[in-house]
Amino acid sequence: MPPKNLLQLALRGAAALGFSIAAGTAFAEAKRRSADVSDPFEVSASPAGNYLAALIAGADRDTLAAATYSREALRFNPRNRELIERAFVSSLSNGDMPQSFALGERLAKADPKNGIVHLALGVRAFKAKQFAGARAEIIKGGGGRQRDLTVSLLTAWSYAGTGDFRRALETLDKIKDERLSGFRDYHMGLIADLAKNTPEAAKRLKAAYEAEKTGLRVVDAYARFQARRGERDDAKAIYQAFDLLAPRHPLVLAALADLAAGKPLETNVPNAAAGAGEVFYQLGSLGSQQNDSFAAMLYLRMSLFLAPDNALATITLADIYERLKQYERAIDVYETVPARSPLRGNADIQTGLILEAMGKSDDALKHLEALAKANPGDVEGLTALGNLQRARKQFAESGETYSKVIAAIERPARSDWVTYYFRGIAYERSKQWPKAEADFKKALELSPDQPMALNYLGYSWVDQGLNLDDSFKLLRRAVDLRPNDGYIIDSLGWAHYRLGQYDAALRELEKAIELKPGDPVINDHLGDVYWRVGRRLEAQFQWNHARDLKPEPDDLVNILKKIAGGLEEEKTPAAAEAQPKKDGG
Repeated sequence: MPPKNLLQLALRGAAALGFSIAAGTAFAEAKRRSADVSDPFEVSASPAGNYLAALIAGADRDTLAAATYSREALRFNPRNRELIERAFVSSLSNGDMPQSFALGERLAKADPKNGIVHLALGVRAFKAKQFAGARAEIIKGGGGRQRDLTVSLLTAWSYAGTGDFRRALETLDKIKDERLSGFRDYHMGLIADLAKNTPEAAKRLKAAYEAEKTGLRVVDAYARFQARRGERDDAKAIYQAFDLLAPRHPLVLAALADLAAGKPLETNVPNAAAGAGEVFYQLGSLGSQQNDSFAAMLYLRMSLFLAPDNALATITLADIYERLKQYERAIDVYETVPARSPLRGNADIQTGLILEAMGKSDDALKHLEALAKANPGDVEGLTALGNLQRARKQFAESGETYSKVIAAIERPARSDWVTYYFRGIAYERSKQWPKAEADFKKALELSPDQPMALNYLGYSWVDQGLNLDDSFKLLRRAVDLRPNDGYIIDSLGWAHYRLGQYDAALRELEKAIELKPGDPVINDHLGDVYWRVGRRLEAQFQWNHARDLKPEPDDLVNILKKIAGGLEEEKTPAAAEAQPKKDGG
């Protein structure tokens, strides 16, 4: 059930709009249907039910349900401004552009200062190449710094649409706030490029790139510009620099492949409508990063209306639905990524991961296996399959899949440590320790300060009584890097325990249990050390707690033995010290 105050607010709102509420049945019906709505929707016969369902769906960011129920509620009271606005916004966020434009025209008459309405109507004018009309719409509405920036950018693109590039550049050059210089230079560069003003485009795009070398859209625009003006080696260097920061991004790999093949790199912004779409994409991306999902949806829908081939905008929109756990909508959006886009593979991978999140594990596995079969050299697809197999404890299979990933990597880079680390886990859990040890060492060779790899290798050595001096070095380094990680502190405590250093073990394991009280392994370890220091009742409590936390089957057998009979007497010297110091092979 929703919070009581939401229910009261909804009931008051419905009454104010002229709806008659019969007890709570209309609300209950609306809530049920908004929570699990079929497509097409089975709308309520009650206007109040539709209104309340729209209200709840809007709060849940269920754009399809909100748009459907809002339109149904509006049919009952077609002149109500609040209902028009709700239907307009929900239709726009759902991507029903013709409906939102029609509602926007009605709302503009009732609320002439509604900024989002004028933006939407301006978008329609951009798409129709009515650039003067677009400019007239976007200058209306509210103020504010972001609003002023948006108006300036879109106004400039409207001038570019009419061929008045001088006024377009002058409009943007008036932006003096250095915090906004990246937006200014990027769009000035794009407009100058469209005007074939190569010196100005080079100056502005380079400035935008120097200010934001981690921004993929800026990097891509500058590299494409350099390639078109004959500076293909420079374009390659720009992409390669980005690849070091974010390895193997599909758009970068595709561009590098085109450069190597001598193919041209066309601009992503070939006209004024696409330029306006770029403005909305940047606003939507920013909103997504700031978890302002509703505003991000509105901007991204307008961006995709103007530039439907911008796969980055599509991926960003789908990701928002995914984060909102609207999984079916996310899949629907991912499926709209153009088949020719380098990002199509990513969209297909995310679909598989969403199926797993929905509890459709068999479908998820079949989906990712089909992708891997169709694209045997696709590192991302194989990695996703390996991760799913590992999560499902199919360790032998995941080890084989990670091996295919490694075989597809020509020269392992620093970022590839994680693949060796994951394969090491798969080997260790499938009882292939020599292979696992080699992979953990390789992961640390590629990236020496990875706490997870340091911890896993150090803990594994300790647990087997191997290389204890080296394991302490690894574990202490891991603790230095992650001082509040309960799992890593547990590993260090367990190393002390294996050496018979029970006071030190107790100190570390009590820290670990405070950080991770619900972990069965840490509770089991703490029980062992309590037993060794003579605190037998506390040991029994920890073991019983570990048993109840659903440990691994092999661990459960040992825990039950300890609950029944405690620990065996200590060996002298300490068990760990009696172990020969092997090289880990």
